[in-house]
Amino acid sequence: MSTYEVLAVRYGTRATTRAQTFFNHHVYREADSPIDLDFYLWVARNDERTVVIDTGYSAATKGHRMARTELTDPLATLAELNARPEASPLVIVTHAHYDHMGNLDAYPSSEVVIARAEFDFWTGPYATRPQFACTVEENEIAHLREVREQGRATLVEGVAQVAPGIEAITVGGHTPGQLVVRVATETGHAVLASDAAHFYEEVELDRPFTYLTDLTDTYRAYEQLREMTGEPGEVLVAGHDADVMRRFPAVPGGDGQVVRVG
Repeated sequence: MSTYEVLAVRYGTRATTRAQTFFNHHVYREADSPIDLDFYLWVARNDERTVVIDTGYSAATKGHRMARTELTDPLATLAELNARPEASPLVIVTHAHYDHMGNLDAYPSSEVVIARAEFDFWTGPYATRPQFACTVEENEIAHLREVREQGRATLVEGVAQVAPGIEAITVGGHTPGQLVVRVATETGHAVLASDAAHFYEEVELDRPFTYLTDLTDTYRAYEQLREMTGEPGEVLVAGHDADVMRRFPAVPGGDGQVVRVG
């Protein structure tokens, strides 16, 4: 079986609070407290291939999204990690929110993997409702349609092997087709939760994030993540947690924003 080096790239951060971060935080009867929301994308690479998992938010969103601190240029960092657009790496889109596929158009010849349920929802009749539309960019959804029309989109369901040693697992919850990506490493697997678990607290305390489309599926996703990472060598990588940068070793030359998670 193919194994990979798996890297997490932190490209931005935003200071917020737990009351703003967790769904109905008041039910836990805890005082509010600060928490940092980090923004990541991921790369799996070996001698045969490089796979990009999400492409970050685009420069165009910086003017009208919440205030954030930019830590690195996601596209420049991807290029440094051998994920250059001209190499047409496989791109996995874990879900269609603006901070996960904002630079998808930078890979005009890549195969793009996304869950069928995710594609169908965001190109369907309910995606324009304000409670959903606030999390995506209209032009990016239009580009996703173009990718499909060009024959470059692979729509997956259930558990799908998308490359040797890499599985895309549809869990839903946060979005209708939220994907978890499980990557084989030399010591086991890196389980890239993306927004199936923004923070380790979600899985450890059964504490859903504030944005979700199905609460029951969100809890089910936590159960799946616990099952997938219950054995030694099976490593959970949360999607927005600053603790990722503390739990894993830094990669030399990554400006302090790249860690090896597998």
